[in-house]
Amino acid sequence: MIELEKKSSSELRFLTPPKVEVVSKAKYCRFKKYKIKYVDYKDPDFLMRFLNEQGKLLPRRITGNSLKFQRKVAQAVKRARQVALLPYVSDLLK
Repeated sequence: MIELEKKSSSELRFLTPPKVEVVSKAKYCRFKKYKIKYVDYKDPDFLMRFLNEQGKLLPRRITGNSLKFQRKVAQAVKRARQVALLPYVSDLLK
């Protein structure tokens, strides 16, 4: 006779992962919220917020910037790189 072992609740395995509701904050354009009209390329600390660890620009879907200000940020980062305020490439920038 084969005895069946009772599985505890921690051993339950699902074929598909159980759905967990994730509450995320609504994205907003920080430039519109704080009424910033000009993105200064001479402020590298501010521009570092829009770069990842390798020095690449973060996309709009992550930063939440509007299209208008994402273009201004991209232009400011390019100018700051040209004047050597920001590096083009880095291993661990932050």
